[in-house]
Amino acid sequence: MAPAGKKGILERLDAGEVVIGDGGFVFALEKRGYVKAGPWTPEAAAENPEAVRQLHREFLRAGSNVMQTFTFYASDDKLENRGHVQRFTGQQINEFACDLAREVANEGDALVAGGVSQTPAYLSCKSEDEVKAIFKKQLDVFVKKDVDFLIAEYFEHVEEAEWAVHVLKATGKPVAATLCIGPEGDLHNISPGDCAVKLVKAGADIVGINCHFDPETCVKTVKMMMEGVEKAGLKAHYMCQPLAYHTPDCNRQGFIDLPEFPFALEPRILTRWDMQKYAREAYNAGIRYIGGCCGFEPYHIRALSEELAAERGFLPAGSEKHGSWGSGLEMHTKPWVRARARRDYWEQLKPASGRPYSSSLSSPDAWGITKGHADLVQQKEATSQEQLKSLFDKAKH
Repeated sequence: MAPAGKKGILERLDAGEVVIGDGGFVFALEKRGYVKAGPWTPEAAAENPEAVRQLHREFLRAGSNVMQTFTFYASDDKLENRGHVQRFTGQQINEFACDLAREVANEGDALVAGGVSQTPAYLSCKSEDEVKAIFKKQLDVFVKKDVDFLIAEYFEHVEEAEWAVHVLKATGKPVAATLCIGPEGDLHNISPGDCAVKLVKAGADIVGINCHFDPETCVKTVKMMMEGVEKAGLKAHYMCQPLAYHTPDCNRQGFIDLPEFPFALEPRILTRWDMQKYAREAYNAGIRYIGGCCGFEPYHIRALSEELAAERGFLPAGSEKHGSWGSGLEMHTKPWVRARARRDYWEQLKPASGRPYSSSLSSPDAWGITKGHADLVQQKEATSQEQLKSLFDKAKH
């Protein structure tokens, strides 16, 4: 539980305060060698707690108000999917993650959010009761560890997100719910506005978007959610935690359809100046919980904090060695670099990729499959060579 006197998430949002989220743990830790791409599961919380603790600390120093538990895909069905052998149970991972998040949150003015995400069980057409039981198992740990609020994040289908909210809301703790969808809506063709209404009616206090798309697309989608909620005569707070990658060429399923996913996305990374633009656009749209997802590193979160420093009333500790808009460059030995120590230079820059003949956009794979398709059904056995060959053959067409 947060120390006495520390304001809760709804207390902050009700007062109109800006809440800065953290960044994308699975991608950051995969790059650092602690997470396996593919399963994207958070066993590092138990195996390498020092790595998770340090990343939390870096996000806190960058200005984050929320330490989200590193529990993405920590449900038992996901941990067993496709032959992924685990040394730790989902319960153990969740407990380690809660303790790490709380330890670091107590070092600053941050809250702990316990998070659940979509399940292979839902994609395999398991029943509502079976899927809810998976969420409940994780939730028991969050209640035991007394996290400050709960997040249901990364849902492609609003129906599953509603089920998650029902389970989380039963605790009495504040609940946030985010979908990984774009303006086209969820994978059952439900519009962003209608999705938001469903989540608010299910009991979510905060609704929004995370992952799959870039900031511009995510802010646009949250605006559509706002319109739907207001039209329905409902009220909610709003949050946005996009990718740190440019995704203008993505379709309904976002960046997982890009041929560059997940090992060649670096040419798409947003600069810190792109992030300042995102922070301002999100704030102007009325979004007050502003953070990031995959690709977001601490310096990206610092950029959000710096852009909204006037609204928040302070700069983060991570700005001590940085300075506003590159002012530290005033001390550079080369005069042409010193001349870059100004905001208008960086805002007007069109960065080059340095990749001769590189294409500017990609053609997404767009397989067009979702819940119930045979290729998505959960299995505990490792993917067989025959199954892989079938997928390779499909990819050729």
